[in-house]
Amino acid sequence: MSSLQPVNPLPQETDYEQLAQRFRPIFARIAEGAVERERNRSLPHEPIQWLKAAGFGAVRVPLEHGGGGASLPQLFQLLIELAAADSNIPQALRGHFAFVEDRLNAHASSPQDVWLQRFVAGDLVGCAWTETGAVKIGDVQTRVSRQGDRWRVNGTKYYSTGSIFADWIDLFARRDDTGADVIAAISTHQPGVTLSDDWDGFGQRTTGSGTSVFDNAVVEEANLIDFATRFKYQTAFYQLVLNAVLVGSGRAAVNEVAEQVRRRTRIFSHGNAPSASQDAQIQQVVGKASAQLYAAEAATLRAAQAAQRAYEARLAQDDAEERAANIDAELQSAQAQVVAAELVLDATGKLFNALGASATSVNLQLDRHWRNARTAASHNPLIYKERIIGDWEINGTEPPYVWQIGGGAKQG
Repeated sequence: MSSLQPVNPLPQETDYEQLAQRFRPIFARIAEGAVERERNRSLPHEPIQWLKAAGFGAVRVPLEHGGGGASLPQLFQLLIELAAADSNIPQALRGHFAFVEDRLNAHASSPQDVWLQRFVAGDLVGCAWTETGAVKIGDVQTRVSRQGDRWRVNGTKYYSTGSIFADWIDLFARRDDTGADVIAAISTHQPGVTLSDDWDGFGQRTTGSGTSVFDNAVVEEANLIDFATRFKYQTAFYQLVLNAVLVGSGRAAVNEVAEQVRRRTRIFSHGNAPSASQDAQIQQVVGKASAQLYAAEAATLRAAQAAQRAYEARLAQDDAEERAANIDAELQSAQAQVVAAELVLDATGKLFNALGASATSVNLQLDRHWRNARTAASHNPLIYKERIIGDWEINGTEPPYVWQIGGGAKQG
């Protein structure tokens, strides 16, 4: 048994419709500019400011602390709605909501009021974990060291999603003095932090997933967090954000193709009706895609319930219950990933069967939905998740909660 004593009891779940109505006008406004941002590769600085001002970054903060009081299923339902407006934006906020989740978990045993207040005030957090080049698996080149009376960070990170929009960065680094891995929560409002928009992927092009350089950047000692204390269902959480991105991308594709079909006046001589909207085969294409999205969303939200149970188990003072809940959250997020990725990728590709060649016009940007889905689905390779699920089903092997990428052994 642990000695964990929750600071506050588990907050009551808020009303989803009431919460969502606060943000739906902003989502609609975001959707209006999505195609133009994609066409010009314009970063969504202004839309993120709208969300920030409306308190979207604090939806998981308990009501008694001034936040939205959303459960995890409610958070991911909101992210799906936002992703249907512009799937780049929830991915840009992925690091923020993961850091919020970590501070909520930490709050159960040690008050984190200062961070909860920052979230409610609108502060956003980006992430900077991945290193490329010669770094080996398990190694960390970004270092935190004591220089005089201050702690400073030096290093370079890539794929720093959302950091270019953020007030803080959730940085994975290693302490020079102890060799321990830590999260350094670093303010972006200092000269020692340089953020670049140099992500060159064919999808999710406006997430701000670029390079971040830390040159003697200052970090307060109170903001050096032992990585070993990180919330245990973090990988499941990160994957659920990507699933929300996938589902939102697919939902937007269905909506836009359906609208194009309704407006379409041209038909084929070997079609089935005097208008595209009345053609039974075209209706079937859109109908199947809609059903695929329904299944992908249902799987994602069911997996979010498992993550919610893991969060609640954190407060239960029962180590066995928490371990079982974390296993379940990890496995269900992986199962949902496999299902959602395949369904959404199939739907966003085959929806073009409902339209003619004019649908490939760059002005419509309909291809962005498949490109965005393919990019999101590539973050955590499906083949490894399928193996992990199978290993559990056959051998009862506990899934990994943290994984890294880096250089392997040279061949030949």
